[in-house]
Parts: sequence; C-alpha cells; structure tokens
Amino acid sequence: MNYFAHARHYLHDPYFVAGTAVPDWLSVVNRRMRARSRLAVPHTSDDDPRVASIARGIVQHHHDDAWFHQTRAFAELNLYFTKEIRALLPDDHGFRPSFLGHILVELLLDAALIEENPQALDDYYSVVEMLDPYLVNRTVNRMATQQTGMLAFFIPRFSAERFLYDYAEDGKLLFRLNNVMRRVRLPALPETLAEFLPEARRLVQERSAELLAGEQSVLRNGSIRRSGSE
Repeated sequence: MNYFAHARHYLHDPYFVAGTAVPDWLSVVNRRMRARSRLAVPHTSDDDPRVASIARGIVQHHHDDAWFHQTRAFAELNLYFTKEIRALLPDDHGFRPSFLGHILVELLLDAALIEENPQALDDYYSVVEMLDPYLVNRTVNRMATQQTGMLAFFIPRFSAERFLYDYAEDGKLLFRLNNVMRRVRLPALPETLAEFLPEARRLVQERSAELLAGEQSVLRNGSIRRSGSE
C-alpha cells in the first residue's frame, strides 16, 4: 500500500496519518532507518496523544502491508506487471522489473482511490500541513532503529511537492517512477514504458476491491493487534 491508501480512513487524526507515512518517509530520508511495530507498540499509550497516534499509525502501516501483500490480487498483478515490464525492457535482467511491478500496483491503487474521492486527497494534504514536523521527528527517533534530524525538513517538502496528484496522468506517473529509480540507484525508465501504464491502471482499478478485501483496523476493542514480521 502507498501513502493515500494507508491514511485515507484516518484523516480526522493528523498524527495517526503521519504515523502511517513514517516508514515510507524514512525510506527517503534514511533507507537504513526503520520504524518497526515492535518499537512503536510501547508508545501507543503515551501520555501525549500525538505521540500515541504516531505510534499507532506506524503499527497500522505494517499491519496493512502484511495483509495487502498476501492478497491474491496483489500477487497476480505484481507477477503480471513484472513479466510485461521485463518484456518492455529486454536488456534488463536484474531487479528493476520486479521492483517496479511491486510499486506500480501500490501507486496505481492510490490513483484509483483518489479518482473515487478527489476531495479526500485535498484533505490528506491539509492534514499533513497541520503537523508539527519537529515533534514528528523527535517522536520517530524514540521508536526507530536509528536517529535522524532530516524528517523535520522532509515533511514540509513532502507536503509542498504534492506528488500524489501526479499519479492520475501516465506521463507524470512515469516521471515520479523515475524519481524512485534514481533514489534506489536503478537505471531510468524509458518513455516507452508509459505505453503499458493505461493497461496497468485499468487492471488495478478493476481489481481494487480484491486488493482491499483484507482491509481492517489494527485497533480492535482498544487494543493493538500485531501482524507480520515488523
């Protein structure tokens, strides 16, 4: 799952929304730094409700990823996308097609959900703008495997960039995908790959209900349900 899919049910709680984004934010600011569920759970009852919400959002993120990646629809789409991308990139025998197949399912699911409710994306960014980025940074440092000072500077940039809007257009989506390729030090994708995106978009949209069939809150009866290896 990606940013919007993780957060869309929790827009009433800005710091929970932040928590759902934290693992992905850290993959940008420090790829070796992890905010794991087992480190976040002790903080879910913190006296500061903002800290508790961030911790619960982190747990929610990992819970979501655990069931999402086990769905049949994700496995089938990921495999099909990888196969098609490898055919479009015949000289690429490495990791790039499978990595792209994986993230493309997630990004296009965000696109489908945003198309269903465009106002919710406006609300999402309004919520992110409400955050105190320094508080988020300090809180994450309490429940992560390493320390960083960069998150406080990254969050306003994330809000200003508003790249989730670009998922709706194939050309802009390809540009964003190449930003990801650059960040993980993989070769840039050719413009010809955009020819596959309409089909990929249609397939994800058609199977969006299947992709979300396992969706449920990690909070049940006021307690944390942990799942997955995180």
